[in-house]
Amino acid sequence: MKPVRLPARPTSYRHTALLTVAALFAMLAAPQLRPQAAPAAPPLAPAPSIAIPAPVFLYPGGAPGALGHAEADRPRFYPFLPATRSSKAAVLIIPGGGYYAVALGHEGIQYAQWLNAQGIAAFVLDYRVAPYAFPVEIQDGAQAMRLIRAHAADYGIDPDRIGVWGSSAGGHLAATLATQCHVSDAPGSGLSGLGCEANFAILSYPVISMEAPIAHAGSVTNLLGPNPTPAQLHQLSPQYAVTSATPPTFLFATTGDPVVPVANSVAMYSALQTAQVPVEMHLFDYSNHGCGLCGDIPELAGWPLLLRAWMTHHSLIPPSAPPPPPPAANMPDWPAGIDGPGHKS
Repeated sequence: MKPVRLPARPTSYRHTALLTVAALFAMLAAPQLRPQAAPAAPPLAPAPSIAIPAPVFLYPGGAPGALGHAEADRPRFYPFLPATRSSKAAVLIIPGGGYYAVALGHEGIQYAQWLNAQGIAAFVLDYRVAPYAFPVEIQDGAQAMRLIRAHAADYGIDPDRIGVWGSSAGGHLAATLATQCHVSDAPGSGLSGLGCEANFAILSYPVISMEAPIAHAGSVTNLLGPNPTPAQLHQLSPQYAVTSATPPTFLFATTGDPVVPVANSVAMYSALQTAQVPVEMHLFDYSNHGCGLCGDIPELAGWPLLLRAWMTHHSLIPPSAPPPPPPAANMPDWPAGIDGPGHKS
């Protein structure tokens, strides 16, 4: 999603926490603090240059349920393979955009470059969005996971160590792949015998619930239409699909998110903890949505280091891997010169 930035809360109250659910709700119930200006940001590296690999189309013979034959009807992923490998783990990156657009730049390609710098392969998904609706988006995500797994040997990755990293509405799709990727399998995908499940999940300021009062209304409408049934809303809320088989998960959000309530992350954390799934959640006392790696926000720019530590802890990145790149300015939402399902002019 397009970044939304609000003022920071006072420095004396700013913290990062790995919170229990009870402590979090106590914090959220506390009175709001008066905003003050954020400290001056240190000089940033410019946004990384963009070298985009050739796309891999999910359905070479035509996508199920396609509305036409334009670029918007041809979902794909972009394989970003590092020059030097530190691990055979890999990540399917699912940018956000409210199921209306796809923020391919700063929530997709920039994540892939961050992973590549540490020797990890990444695949950036450009999936169909509105006017497409459920189940197409979920089918595209599941097909991408199967296709990557089918060609794991070609990509030099371990088919049992493929995770998902989703932001905002892309976090909803990622959480769905981590909990119930078979919720609506595509007919005739050609890869139905391969697993679509994620082996680990990274969720950045995710949409999780489709149910009021914490749902993101735009994502609900774009995915399920203007009049979804209560059963649909419940079924497509991944926190209800968590089981002990759900993979280890990392969550990052801000407590004052003005677009997607932080209660979405809390609901997922609570469900994972109840199911005794390894889960780590970092909530920042800040108001922002959609900042990606957040390199231009000093209060948030350190969160990727927490992700690196988590990935090291779960043996996805070895301690000897190259360090993450330094904070940098965000790429545009959509890179110039390419088209695709998530491109909205």
